[in-house]
Amino acid sequence: MRAMILRRQGAPLEPADLPDPVAGPGQVLLAVHCCGVCRTDLHVVDGELAEPRLPLVGGHQIVGSVLALGAGVTGLSIGQRVGVPWLGGACGQCRFCAAGRENLCERAVYTGYQRDGGFAERCVADARFCFALPPGYSDLQVAPLLCAGLIGYRAWRFCRGARRVGFYGFGAAAHILAQVARHAGSEVYAFCRPGDRRGEAFARSLGCVWAGPSDAPAPVPLDAAIVFAPVGPLVPAALRAVDRGGRVVCAGIHMSDIPSFPYRDLWQERSLVSVANLTRQDGEEFLALAPRIPVTTTVTTYPLADVNTALDDLRRGRFDGAAVVVVDPEACR
Repeated sequence: MRAMILRRQGAPLEPADLPDPVAGPGQVLLAVHCCGVCRTDLHVVDGELAEPRLPLVGGHQIVGSVLALGAGVTGLSIGQRVGVPWLGGACGQCRFCAAGRENLCERAVYTGYQRDGGFAERCVADARFCFALPPGYSDLQVAPLLCAGLIGYRAWRFCRGARRVGFYGFGAAAHILAQVARHAGSEVYAFCRPGDRRGEAFARSLGCVWAGPSDAPAPVPLDAAIVFAPVGPLVPAALRAVDRGGRVVCAGIHMSDIPSFPYRDLWQERSLVSVANLTRQDGEEFLALAPRIPVTTTVTTYPLADVNTALDDLRRGRFDGAAVVVVDPEACR
């Protein structure tokens, strides 16, 4: 099968011809249609997330169809369209799994990090962590929902129904979550890269009541803020932007160091929390909610051979919304 693999962090992905994987017990073999490109993929490639399994097939917003079922798999059928997210498996036995917090599982495995992902024509996945995808979405449109959407949704739940919410970094997750927040009746304030007029216009087109540079003060006191950009200095800025009792949610898996800040920025019951990974419950809830809103995704597509271009375009903010790698153009629907 054709694949793009990471052999060494800090180096581009390389084309390779690999044997087709085989579904083991509890697994499914998928024909990959497309795979979304996520900033977490950048963190793996750039070495900001340490110790990936190498060589590695990256990609963790996988849309594909079931080719084969491993022993013991139930609830899925040959030919069914499914999605595979970042959380590729959990032990089901540790204290976190027992408490319904499998996103914190002590023995979790992650797609495109410890398990080969979707930048290839075939992949295997834990059948328990494959999502049935809502009808009405094309493969290309649904792919970004599988990480950008799910992590954004989990972060949104931590905002506790904020009336005024700020998004620091307006990329794939924020462009989806802006629609969720507006559906819930919230005002959205978009903080974009300084000088990114195109991004500001994009945010306003999605109904944000204000869009400006991330180094600007908030125009009004916010009830909550979500920091999507992996930029530590944005955290104190967001704390200064939220009103007393407000909450700042850090939604990324990696962030540069957060600089020190005075206690007064946190005082008056402001809080700072992080979001880690996702749970299957998050996926089921969000994939049921998205078509009811309905959430639409803005997508830029790349062929499999151009994964490195997609990653670099993401790194430099060259597109609005999300990027999706098309693995099988004929299968995408």
